[in-house]
Amino acid sequence: MTRYDTALFNYVPVAMLSEEGILFSGAIQVRPSSNPAAVGDTLTLSLSPAADLRGGSWAVGDSLIITWLGDQQAVFPNHSGRASVNVRTAALTLISLTLEDSGVYVVQSSDPLLMANASVTLLEPVSNVTLGANQSHLMESAPAVVTCSVSSGSSPSFLWFNGSSEVMADERVVFSDGNSTLSVHNMSRYDRGPFRCFAFNPVSNATSDPLTFTVNYGPDNMALTVNGQHATSFLSGTNLTALCSAQSGPPALLRWAFKGRFLNVTGPSLELVDFNQDHSGPYSCLAFNKETNRRSNITKDILINKSHTPSLQQHGFHVGILSMMPWHGLLLSILCKRS
Repeated sequence: MTRYDTALFNYVPVAMLSEEGILFSGAIQVRPSSNPAAVGDTLTLSLSPAADLRGGSWAVGDSLIITWLGDQQAVFPNHSGRASVNVRTAALTLISLTLEDSGVYVVQSSDPLLMANASVTLLEPVSNVTLGANQSHLMESAPAVVTCSVSSGSSPSFLWFNGSSEVMADERVVFSDGNSTLSVHNMSRYDRGPFRCFAFNPVSNATSDPLTFTVNYGPDNMALTVNGQHATSFLSGTNLTALCSAQSGPPALLRWAFKGRFLNVTGPSLELVDFNQDHSGPYSCLAFNKETNRRSNITKDILINKSHTPSLQQHGFHVGILSMMPWHGLLLSILCKRS
């Protein structure tokens, strides 16, 4: 080390030893470029308003970081390769920040006499946000617990989302462990997700991959229509299509029955071709969910009416009666006049 470098390391501003009042104390403020600052980032500590210092030092706590005199500067070993000072503005720059860089930074000078400080907090950025569940395949009304964790990150906070909607606490939903754990007491078919966890702190944020539950439910809320309508009475010879639906997860197995006897038909539709009165009666759709082991059914009485088309003879009879009525009136009128 040169003789001049040794002088820099031995340089201690008069302000640190003087018993007199310190010039500019309180009038000069230290402005961090970011506070809190993120681990791994770069931090600059500037003076506001700017001051022309011909020499001085920076320290954090009781540890000296750097001293400078004129155009020369010297960095102390504990910040070697990471610290530099702008000798014109006295701004200190630190690179590759670590958690240990948190503390009170003090700048001092003897020409002019000055001391100022600022507290800086270092935080580790949030990274690798993951979700874990006690189980992802559930029966409706069963409880579920989801935990959000980060591989790194100082003092993270957590928000939860179901799709695009934020999950809020209520009588079914409870947050614990600083909001990192989400508990749903009674899972419903509408709670499947996708769930996401948003973890953040003042210097960073990250979102987990989505987690979607499989919620088994039903069958329930069944519906049965014929030819797309709720009518139950049709003319003989009509072709009918009956459609059955049920809310179920997974989709229910559907089977058809007539008058209590199973038909050789499965699935949501039943085709009824050229039906007559013998086919009137109760038609049932039966639903079964193999995961919930639950059954449900719906029945509709379909009435087939005999087609009614008036015959030509009947039509002629009605026309004949109607055509005779004017002559009958005329005959009565003549008889009345003669009498």
